[in-house]
Amino acid sequence: MNKVAKRKRVPVHGVLLLDKHVGLSSNDALNQAKWLLNAEKAGHTGTLDPFATGLLPLCFGEATKFSQDLLEADKTYETVVHLGVSTDTGDTEGAVIDTRPVAVSIDQIEAVLSQFRGPIKQVPPMYSALKRDGKPLYEYARAGITLEREARDVTIHSLELLGYEAPMLRLRVTCSKGTYIRVLGQDIGAALGCGAHLNALRRTEVGSLTLDGAVTLEAFAALAEEARAQALAPVDALLSSFPVVELNEALARRFLHGQRLSLEKEGIAPPAEAGRVKVMGADGQLLGTAQMMPFSVMAPERLVVQSQ
Repeated sequence: MNKVAKRKRVPVHGVLLLDKHVGLSSNDALNQAKWLLNAEKAGHTGTLDPFATGLLPLCFGEATKFSQDLLEADKTYETVVHLGVSTDTGDTEGAVIDTRPVAVSIDQIEAVLSQFRGPIKQVPPMYSALKRDGKPLYEYARAGITLEREARDVTIHSLELLGYEAPMLRLRVTCSKGTYIRVLGQDIGAALGCGAHLNALRRTEVGSLTLDGAVTLEAFAALAEEARAQALAPVDALLSSFPVVELNEALARRFLHGQRLSLEKEGIAPPAEAGRVKVMGADGQLLGTAQMMPFSVMAPERLVVQSQ
């Protein structure tokens, strides 16, 4: 019997702005996109629950070096909170554990929402991928075991009421990393005295990335094979908010060898503020990221392998 030859993976570099559909896990989405691109290396920038939809940036090749930046980034979601019905998972995938009548006004809702703006503490849900003794919490939950979880500090930068038609409450949330919108929905329901779960969740922004230009997996698969790589955003799409430092050819070589550079000594105006910067070559190629140190010294951080 002849064996089917495996496709040889190829280097692909860039970011796919995927509009994930309901029911698809983040890992399944990544694996399918990786197969469609025949890519050597891929990674996602933080998971999106299977029941949720929306923006899931997928990184390929050199872009994977910067995926951590999106893990740390703020996120924006639009969600529908179903008041009066609580589930064990906090979303539509769980079993109903409590139902209560809903008799709340817009004024009551606004008063409760104000309690959740700014820095808050949030207890991670049992149905999550957080690990205890090497095992994700959801495995304990499925076995009927509830473990104590320590409350975490998160920040709700913005919490906007988009509409209310009882029992459905529509919200837009911009939050820090580590925030569980399912838990936020449950906590709002508890504060209103009726309980709640998420009926729908859609992520619209990750850092500076938005759904503008995002494609569904079906639309991506329908593209001709050679057009798929062209549909990717460039590697530095993940770094669009970073100040830019441009280096000439000689300085670029030193930077790519890991050397620290004194920008003022080299006649380059340093960024106005300390922090991380995006480093570009004079030819417009991304060289990597760097950290600005005291006295305008730029220290290489993550370097990009240059195409020959």
